[in-house]
Amino acid sequence: MSDAPEADLLIVDDEKNIRRTLRMILESDKLTVRDCGSAEEAQRLLSERRADLVLLDIKLPGMDGVQLLEKIRKEHPGTEVIMISGHATIGEAVRATQLGAYDFLEKPLDRERVVLSVSNCLEKVALTHKVRTLLSEVAKEIEIIGQSDAVQHMLEEIRKVAPTNGRVLITGESGTGKELVARAIHRLSKRAQGPFVKVNCAAIPAELIESELFGYEKGAFTGAAARKKGQFELAHEGTLFLDEIGDMSQNAQAKVLRVLQTGELSHVGGEQTLKVDVRVLAATNRDLRKAVAEGNFREDLYFRLNVIPIHCAPLRERLDDIPLLLSKFVRDFCKENGFKEKEIEPSVMVRLRRYSWPGNIRELKNLAERLVIMSGDRIQESDVPEYFDQGAAAPAPATGKAASGMSLKDLREEVERDYIRRTLEEYGWNVTKAAQALGIERTNLHKKMKQLDIRRQDDPGEP
Repeated sequence: MSDAPEADLLIVDDEKNIRRTLRMILESDKLTVRDCGSAEEAQRLLSERRADLVLLDIKLPGMDGVQLLEKIRKEHPGTEVIMISGHATIGEAVRATQLGAYDFLEKPLDRERVVLSVSNCLEKVALTHKVRTLLSEVAKEIEIIGQSDAVQHMLEEIRKVAPTNGRVLITGESGTGKELVARAIHRLSKRAQGPFVKVNCAAIPAELIESELFGYEKGAFTGAAARKKGQFELAHEGTLFLDEIGDMSQNAQAKVLRVLQTGELSHVGGEQTLKVDVRVLAATNRDLRKAVAEGNFREDLYFRLNVIPIHCAPLRERLDDIPLLLSKFVRDFCKENGFKEKEIEPSVMVRLRRYSWPGNIRELKNLAERLVIMSGDRIQESDVPEYFDQGAAAPAPATGKAASGMSLKDLREEVERDYIRRTLEEYGWNVTKAAQALGIERTNLHKKMKQLDIRRQDDPGEP
């Protein structure tokens, strides 16, 4: 059984010697084997931990094997079953086959026959799991949930632009689903069979962004031990998604502009010109018009990228979508953790609709995971964290400054500053933990701290 994929097996037979023999044949580093002597005990074991395959005797004390097979097919549809019997009737064999048994083994068991049947069955299990995983990933990439006007308008824009080669600039706050939009555009485009390559411009140091995007030749710089392709080459005949494009250095901006204009690039340290066929999608949570006006972003690159703008609305502007989103996330996390799907009390939805959601959908998803793990059989209002107290539309500014006389932008920054500061204080100024609680990337939290001038009272320097 050394070639078998990793799997969890359960042997159900009232004869100890049969169970012992099967364990000796099947147990290995890759195969975890459990066994029991009754259908009732098998049900308990399966409820504790799912099995990929059950080897099931037909004649059992109490509930027989065919009855258990029927229950397994209903309650554990992903579990395969191989039936075993020394004296089954033709009717029982036919019934087992009709219920979806993978194979039927007769006693006395032949070792080679057992190994072959189990190996073939586990290959089927592995292939089925792989197909389901791929389909799930595809569904996630194109699934944008929401019935609000903002989401429906955005979906219509995606449907129009996806089949074309038009460049798209996706804007929106952190956590609003900009990458999901980019993946949806790719999946609905003529390049769907090609690669989708994501580059987070904010996560790559300025001195490395050019070699990352355009590749480099051996010896181009210290540490360049071999020739390496850049992300533009890797995305050839597919889509390159430049996330956080507003954080790209001016030098890299100039080179990206040249590739967009000519479809050609050169490796760092190289002279050869390479042709690439790439559709570029870009995203930012910054105001690029303002960055252009301030001289921090090239105007010509901005117009090249912003052929078709798509805006991802913040969650506070699409509160009607919260029930749909939360229900979806709760279902996903229940399935991921092996929990029975949990019902959400209506009062939870009411409370969440009164919150301002500075971390947007990412924050809601993090909350959903917390609620699934920490709640009982139902998700109740008491399971919602304390910072949602009193259903406030947003935490009140610590300064006590009145909202009247303030612009909407200033008020939002005031609220955001106070909320981020209080979260940092709650986590002892641990930026990683605070970012997780806020539902944003650590790099984005650092940028927010710098932008809003948030620092510890005992730290006068950079946050």
